[in-house]
Amino acid sequence: MGCKVKYQFPLLVLWLLTLCFDDISGFWRSGFPHKAVVIQKESAVQQRAGSPETVSAQCTEWDVMVTINPDLLGIQHPVQASDLSVGGCGVTSQTPTAFVIEAPLQGCGSIITMLADEIVYTFTLDYNPSPLPGIPIIRTNPAVVQIECHYPRNHNVSSNALNPTWVPYTSTISAQDSLGFSLVIMNSDWSGPSSSNIFYLGDLINLQASVDSTNHVPLQLFVDNCVASDGSALTYTFIGNNGCFTDSKVTGSNSQFITPRIAPSTLQFELDAFRFYGVATSSVFITCRLKVTLASQAIDNLNKACTYITGLSQWTSVDGSNQVCSCCDANCATGQKRRIEMARRRPGRSVKTIPAEWEKTLVVGPLYLEKKPQPAVSEHLTSTGQSPSGSFVLVLGSMLVVLGLACSAFLLFLLYQKPHF
Repeated sequence: MGCKVKYQFPLLVLWLLTLCFDDISGFWRSGFPHKAVVIQKESAVQQRAGSPETVSAQCTEWDVMVTINPDLLGIQHPVQASDLSVGGCGVTSQTPTAFVIEAPLQGCGSIITMLADEIVYTFTLDYNPSPLPGIPIIRTNPAVVQIECHYPRNHNVSSNALNPTWVPYTSTISAQDSLGFSLVIMNSDWSGPSSSNIFYLGDLINLQASVDSTNHVPLQLFVDNCVASDGSALTYTFIGNNGCFTDSKVTGSNSQFITPRIAPSTLQFELDAFRFYGVATSSVFITCRLKVTLASQAIDNLNKACTYITGLSQWTSVDGSNQVCSCCDANCATGQKRRIEMARRRPGRSVKTIPAEWEKTLVVGPLYLEKKPQPAVSEHLTSTGQSPSGSFVLVLGSMLVVLGLACSAFLLFLLYQKPHF
């Protein structure tokens, strides 16, 4: 991997070389390439804000860690931690020599840009000085520093994969024990992956989650939660609470898990298409966390697939045990976690836990939501509706002509009947 970390000032060449070596060593440690870019604005009021001595960033597969020197502006006036934020997210930790802000990739005002060969997450570090309590003056100007995290869009990854991993309309990842998780947008009859990522309001978006457990004991797959995002700060959780399809109850939609399963290792579900209110863009990313258990293990509050049936006003389970869905209106994790904790405390009791590689978060998108075009019949009905008015005018004109001819004939008749002297 070549050096991809760049800054905008030639005077930083030496620092860039150092950062390159760090990036290369980080690649061998992590197993996948990514880069952090800090962009200093060309502004006199910001002084040295954004220079490598004052701001640095480290991107991981989950988040970005921004480290800020207290002397952010390089003028020997330390800034206050409360005046720093990344997309509204404040300082998460600090030392005498640095402030640290940890921001999730899909949060804290991040903006996702899809390029030809990479995904770029853009963050904005804002410094807005405030006066010290009781002292109505400030000695620094506001500053803005842009942070970018670059990830390859198509990359062959191992179990420590990027999140999100992007393949058009499909997200696939393999775990160390040959578990291959996938989340796929399917066509309308479920016969294969969808050839289009354009949907219309009123459509049902078919999604299929599955796991390839070749050379493994039989497994059963669940969708723990799913979140839709417009690529910025707007998010909507439509599956949550450990497998409860909440969208159908909250909005009265037709969203549901498909019953019955086609296989224990596969779970299909339909999402009623929607748009985010007040947002110009119609693109939506869907992030789902999948997990598997042994097929022989009974379903419970933490491992289930439940749909709310509006007409019946009740939750139903794809796997037939509706009682596990009774917690969907509360917190499904509370009681189960308490039972696990009590079992751990009992002598001689062992508690089965899901290995980390049996869970995976995957992303599909962007999906583009459009308004359905007006049907052509509307124009036909409009033109048909106007035809009676034209016919009426034609009939009225014909009647006036006939009436005129009749009057003329009557006048001629009177003229010839007049006596001649």
